[in-house]
Amino acid sequence: MSDIVQYEKRGRVGIITLNRPEARNAVNGDVASGVESAIDQIEADDDVWVSVLTANTAGQEKPVFCAGADLKAINSGNAAALNTKRGGFAGLTYRDRRKPVIVAVDGLATAGGCEIVLSCDLVVASIRSAFGLAEVKRNLIAGAGGLFRLPRAIGQAAAMEIILTGEPLPAQRAYELGLVNHCVAPDQVMPTALSLAEKICAAAPLAVWASRKVVLAAAYESDANLIKMTNEEFGGIMSSEDTKEGLTAFIEKRAPNWKGR
Repeated sequence: MSDIVQYEKRGRVGIITLNRPEARNAVNGDVASGVESAIDQIEADDDVWVSVLTANTAGQEKPVFCAGADLKAINSGNAAALNTKRGGFAGLTYRDRRKPVIVAVDGLATAGGCEIVLSCDLVVASIRSAFGLAEVKRNLIAGAGGLFRLPRAIGQAAAMEIILTGEPLPAQRAYELGLVNHCVAPDQVMPTALSLAEKICAAAPLAVWASRKVVLAAAYESDANLIKMTNEEFGGIMSSEDTKEGLTAFIEKRAPNWKGR
């Protein structure tokens, strides 16, 4: 992985950082492959249970979490490199994964940058952040999930206005509409995201991952299929070592020692 995407571990939390501040963290081939590589490491590492995705905005006059696709790369004929086979745009937006990703946003997340946010599971944003799908202003459409994920997140009426005008949605309004979980001061974005990650890590990882799977499926599956899926996940959880540990810890009035198996 190149320095254009940085990865580090803090306990059971993996931290992915987009590191192209001079290009407003726009996605090129190196960003896409770097993010995919980081997700690969997280998914394969039994000691990492959740991740935080953030971006370096140092030196920017106005912070930009991600300006979306690198238009210079597209104009030069390298558009295909912005997508990976397994992850789609930025190596993430269509990635099949089981571990939750918290995105920590300080600044503008527009076009593909907004679609990156929408592909994550939880959103922590600064009060100076904004989210937009500005593709219509360039005779493009949001091609990495934004056209269906934004309506799911904030409702069709609000999403339709944002998509058709290309105007950004301020963080506070995004919080009110349900896109953002926590809207905080800029210096509290990463501490809040890491605190949220630690709270998730205090819960049983197998139960977290199974619950996430069913919640996401609720957007498109029938109740009958969701009931079946819930029962299947419940059966797998009940036969795990961690369920016995959780029940024993409750009886013994102590904190459980989760093993993720």
